[in-house]
Amino acid sequence: MDLNLTEKQVSSENVFNGVLLHVYKDIIELPNGDNSVREYIKHQGAVAVVPVTDKNEIIAVKQYRYPIGRVTVEIPAGKLDKGETPLEGAIRELSEETGITSDDITYLGGLYPSVAYTDEIIHMYMAKNLVYGTSHTDDDEFIDVVKIPIDEFVKKIMDGEILDSKTQAAVLKTARLLGIK
Repeated sequence: MDLNLTEKQVSSENVFNGVLLHVYKDIIELPNGDNSVREYIKHQGAVAVVPVTDKNEIIAVKQYRYPIGRVTVEIPAGKLDKGETPLEGAIRELSEETGITSDDITYLGGLYPSVAYTDEIIHMYMAKNLVYGTSHTDDDEFIDVVKIPIDEFVKKIMDGEILDSKTQAAVLKTARLLGIK
């Protein structure tokens, strides 16, 4: 027997409009008819790319992440620009953060990083046959580009050293596609 689990919006209030995030507070009707509150963030979407070298290394970026107060190791990623397709965004972010271009890009699927409080979707890609150039990051972006062998990267994920969800999912999918454990 399938239960009706759908919630219906009764009202919606935009409580904050930021550069990146738009916060809403909605009154919803629950499946049993009672009302409740849902607070959530609307996001324009993002992309993430796993650049794989011909030596099975991943080009990653180290950067300081203010909300968690630490430097993280992540794959190149960023928000989609208005009107940009996910593939266009992936190509742009890869070039901006690493200077790399590629004509061999494979879609790995989408990822909702936190379905409880945001509608953000991250479109993940793998890039191979890399062509190296010069990065051109945003003015407020400070990044250190590093190469990590895929098997070592997977070990760091499995050992809890890399906690970023998009990086974990995309790297593990890439390793699986390439037959690397």
